[in-house]
Amino acid sequence: MRTGSVSDATSFDPNRAGSALCGRKSRVISITSKSRYAVVAMAELARSGERPVPIKEVAERRGIPEQFLEQLFSTLRRAGLLTSHRGMKGGYTLSRPADEIAVLEVVQTLDGKVGQEADEAGGIWADGVAALRNVFGQTTIAEVARREAEDAGAGMYFI
Repeated sequence: MRTGSVSDATSFDPNRAGSALCGRKSRVISITSKSRYAVVAMAELARSGERPVPIKEVAERRGIPEQFLEQLFSTLRRAGLLTSHRGMKGGYTLSRPADEIAVLEVVQTLDGKVGQEADEAGGIWADGVAALRNVFGQTTIAEVARREAEDAGAGMYFI
């Protein structure tokens, strides 16, 4: 299973695409697997309603290594996106309604500002990153959960 290293990143190198960045060090626009796993795990929490879900259950449902998910959830909890609940019926819930958490917020919590290097490059690179930020900024965790439910042919489930 991937752990979000640079080699796991969905990346684009403008220098390899004929960019006019003469004399500049090669820079990469990337979104790591950490963000992808975190978004689908948060969608799982959204689909589970307000009930705290144990991390082991989320990991099993989504096929994410439990220790890796623990690291992600720890970061997301410290950022105020998740709330942990202790005790026998403990687990994690979203800290805010799923329709108030943008995918961009999750991605930037884990990977830093998306495409900062492209902003510096300007031109078409900045335009491309602006489009990506726009899509991620307008897509909420609730929308991700809804799309997944539609793709699976099932509605939202609450236990």
